[in-house]
Amino acid sequence: MLIAIVLVFAGSNAPAQRPAAPISNIAFTDVGSRSSFSYVSNNGFNGRKYFAPQMCGGVAILDFDNDGKMDIFLTNGAEMPSLRKTNSSFYNCLLHNRGDGTFEDVTSSAGLTGSDLGFSLGVAAADYDNDGYTDLFICNAGRNALYHNNGNGTFTAVTKGSGLDNKPEGMVSVGAAWFDYDNDGLLDLFVAEYSYWTPQSDRRCMSDEREVYCSPRIYKNVANHLYHNLGHGRFEDVTEFAGISGALGKGMGISIADFNSDGLMDVFVANDGEPNFLFINQGDGTFKEEGLKYEVAYTEEGGTVSSMGSDAKDFNNDGWVDIFYSDLRNQIFRSFANEKGKGFRYVSPNNNLQELSAARSGWSNAFVDYDNDGWKDLYSSNGDFDEVENSKQPDSLWRNLDGQKFMDVSDKVGKDFQHKGYQRGSAVADLNNDGFPDLVVTSLNERPRIMVNSGNNGNHWLWIDTVGHKSNRDGIGTRIKLTTSSGRVLYNHVTTSIGFISSSDKRVHFGLGKEITIKSIELAWPSGIVQVLKEVRADQHLRVDEPDH
Repeated sequence: MLIAIVLVFAGSNAPAQRPAAPISNIAFTDVGSRSSFSYVSNNGFNGRKYFAPQMCGGVAILDFDNDGKMDIFLTNGAEMPSLRKTNSSFYNCLLHNRGDGTFEDVTSSAGLTGSDLGFSLGVAAADYDNDGYTDLFICNAGRNALYHNNGNGTFTAVTKGSGLDNKPEGMVSVGAAWFDYDNDGLLDLFVAEYSYWTPQSDRRCMSDEREVYCSPRIYKNVANHLYHNLGHGRFEDVTEFAGISGALGKGMGISIADFNSDGLMDVFVANDGEPNFLFINQGDGTFKEEGLKYEVAYTEEGGTVSSMGSDAKDFNNDGWVDIFYSDLRNQIFRSFANEKGKGFRYVSPNNNLQELSAARSGWSNAFVDYDNDGWKDLYSSNGDFDEVENSKQPDSLWRNLDGQKFMDVSDKVGKDFQHKGYQRGSAVADLNNDGFPDLVVTSLNERPRIMVNSGNNGNHWLWIDTVGHKSNRDGIGTRIKLTTSSGRVLYNHVTTSIGFISSSDKRVHFGLGKEITIKSIELAWPSGIVQVLKEVRADQHLRVDEPDH
């Protein structure tokens, strides 16, 4: 391991501490109506319950033009049964952040309508070629698409000939995640595959003489895909060599983290109705699927659930990355505490999540410290899978009290948070750069909600924007340990793969409570370089460049 102790004094004149405000003063306000755009997550539902329309509206947060303001990209569905974007109501959407609380639709000028694609599902944003501009990979029922950011406000489809164009006919790709599994400085791509499906092969399922969406069990289990980045816009399918092909399931959420703290990124995959996967990186270009060994494959009764979105963060601040995934009503959302890299302990019954989640059907989710108190809270975008009367649901926000218990604050964060719908994709970002995390949420056949956090409780914060040089430029995979002036220790890592079919702000967020100075920040980069910053002031978006050695 390369050790680079870099002492950076990032400011000692900290702002005066603001008085604390009651937690109930924080509210999320939907500012979407302030902007003029036509995007609605159009799933093409026409009365016939085809498979794909259940999952519509992926979200990616990215600063596509490097102006310091986070923009929003949204995927969209297709007409059924042609599986084509037959008109503009099915186009994907890019919203440029104007910086005044409004967003401008620049989809057409950016070349991102996706008019030639099928039903678009997940999206993953990252700078795969290290040129300083964030690119996009879009998963589809139909062919997938890689878009290169040209650095001038436009994107070019570069899938053909990239090595990402070998998708089997009829395969439905749900989501994807960028990460550097071999630490060579180039971002590789993991794609969660669900099954083979086309409208022509779709089966019609009935219950009590009413058509319903078919059980996942009627669809064939398949392997996910892993693509190794060769550089120069080329990728190699290493699914078989890397040991991914032997695990067959129905991939939904993907969470990337170093679960055993060996300096290598591992992969958790939430499977719909099948055992979940935990691919442990062996450090030689291969992975070993050890979900059963680590006790995250099955429920505590040895069964399976409809696992949807997932997130992997250290929610109890013990230095080990934990796992959370959501599922359907009455199945219980599941949280697992990392037992020092040796396995996981199921803790939903102990931390109140068993009781809090029982009535909800969750799709996307995120560990997000919405009140900046230093504890990562839990957000869940909710909505039943079947669009029937009285089945719409509001989202959930559960406040992390002490790393051991969660408390429902969903009804305390503003009326816009109470919206009932068939929520699907979601992403976390600081859209207005005020230090408090915001949310973007999609719901079937509705405009997205752009939920801005009022952030008026007086707590302090830090967002870290990692820029790799020997590591990948985004710094994805960098593990960060922050120690406050009072000795409190917080942990996080760089990832954009959060929740379901979505991609969040790559900047790493730390809530600091009443702390106004930071004693030290330790960054363990994917390259092996360890960088230490000293005496950093709170309340800033801090760019950190990886040192040369």
